[in-house]
Amino acid sequence: MMRPFEYVSPTSKSQAISLLGATWGNTAILAGGTDLLALMKDDVVAPKRLVNIKDVADLRGISSSAQGLHIGALTNLGELADDENVKKNYPALSEALVEAASPQIRNMATIGGNLCQRPRCWYFRNGLGLLPKDESGKELVAIGENRYHAILGNQGPAKFVSPSTVVPILIAYGAKIHLEGPKGKRELPLEKFFAIPKTENEREHDLRPNEIVTELVIPPASDLKAAHYEIRQREAFDWPLAVAAVTLKLQGSNVQSSRIVLGHVAPVPWPSTEAQQAIAGKPVSKEIAQKAADAALAKASPLSHNAYKVKLAKVAVVRAILKAGGGAA
Repeated sequence: MMRPFEYVSPTSKSQAISLLGATWGNTAILAGGTDLLALMKDDVVAPKRLVNIKDVADLRGISSSAQGLHIGALTNLGELADDENVKKNYPALSEALVEAASPQIRNMATIGGNLCQRPRCWYFRNGLGLLPKDESGKELVAIGENRYHAILGNQGPAKFVSPSTVVPILIAYGAKIHLEGPKGKRELPLEKFFAIPKTENEREHDLRPNEIVTELVIPPASDLKAAHYEIRQREAFDWPLAVAAVTLKLQGSNVQSSRIVLGHVAPVPWPSTEAQQAIAGKPVSKEIAQKAADAALAKASPLSHNAYKVKLAKVAVVRAILKAGGGAA
């Protein structure tokens, strides 16, 4: 049973922002609705007002400039995956988008909503909170069923995994996110948009209650070799157990610079400077890729039921590096 709520449909960004509240919980933004409506139906969230932004035309579209690729927040995943510019110049992103959801979901889910989706942690989805504890104060994830939870960045109470499978390759490409609220506009490197909450009142995004995501900007990537690799239980649509995204800039056969980002292993997307340092100045090979993978997971801290994810994450890193470098994955 869904609770009653007010439904408003602004036609401009300024109208939409003016309809949002100053605190979380009372209002929610409706874009594609693929995540929000499920949360409402399950009574995990109960906003008193839904702000439908589907009629805000300037939040849609894909365009190019000297700064790179501009993607409106309301652009759905299917449109983005099928865009000729994306397929030609950001092929790893197109691949990640296709793998992110079934065709039906891709044609509904927006890129802005994908970035802002809430964790898929079964404790959270069953209404036990973002950082669930029992009556004695013990962390439920630590003492309970945690096979799909974090193996990195989990020293605090947050042990869910960041849910987007698209974000790691966006970060690897160097994407920036644009936000807008009553105090004006903000731009952040996409990796800075995600945060690890320490209290139940904090969110996992650097998004204020009265702000909206307006667009993504991805720098030109013509000099980069990129790859996205995910490991999941079923070939058919399923949530990944580990994701790795890699971009390489080569000088001859050696790696001049790189970005290596892990997904579904931490409460935030996980760029690995250790892995990047392990391959810097070296030619891409299985041996070097394995050293990078070992470095990326050296600080992993598995929970009681998810140690298997360490090996899977290493495999994802190795295969993504080899795939980006043109070798057999």
